[in-house]
Amino acid sequence: MITSPGSLPTSEVCARIQQFGYSVSQSIRIYGEEFDVLSDPFPSDGGIAIEVRSKRTLQARVLQLPATIIHRVNERIARAA
Repeated sequence: MITSPGSLPTSEVCARIQQFGYSVSQSIRIYGEEFDVLSDPFPSDGGIAIEVRSKRTLQARVLQLPATIIHRVNERIARAA
């Protein structure tokens, strides 16, 4: 998992990522494309992913979130502690 020792459990990181706007019924722009978010964040392949629908193609897929987003969440948590 991307979280490091001493950081929050994956479930807590997923909950915090939702506060960044990566949650059901939100629209995001990532990887140069716009998506409608269909699921809340969940652990996937050693990282965190969300299910999305492309606004351009209307195709649904699982989108792995960049490590920078997860790192940003962990930084904010560390600063708040």
